[in-house]
Amino acid sequence: MEARASQVTEPLIQLVVNRVVEDSNTDTRIIVLARTDDAADHFMVWVGASEGEAIKRALDAAITPRPMSHDLIKSFGEHLGIKTERVVLTDVKSSTYYASVFLENKGVARTIDARPSDAIALALRCQAPIYVTQDVWRRRSGQNLDAWLSKLETKEV
Repeated sequence: MEARASQVTEPLIQLVVNRVVEDSNTDTRIIVLARTDDAADHFMVWVGASEGEAIKRALDAAITPRPMSHDLIKSFGEHLGIKTERVVLTDVKSSTYYASVFLENKGVARTIDARPSDAIALALRCQAPIYVTQDVWRRRSGQNLDAWLSKLETKEV
């Protein structure tokens, strides 16, 4: 499916996955992303437990006995000559983030709509950069949650 985001023209902000934090109160995971130009400024995305674990496995370069879904998608791409160019967090509506995966095959560019958790998990496995639009960066939730995040991480120890 072609996504609206294929027409992203504004400058993008590059992010890296800083860590994955467990929120035991809600059985979710928080993906903490940081700007590549300012590691102190965070962007957080809440995802389900299994989605968070998939990202954590990729971040830790953990090898599973059998391929997980994102490993399978990466393998399909490699065998078909499809390169994952980048992923972009493109929109936020009612606290739900949207993402696009930008692919290239034989000079043809395609954009696929994806959940942010799937896009990030795939980007980590393919060593593709992760971006966010400036508009989504400005509208992100959890801007002042450093103290809360610190408290949550202390509980896990």
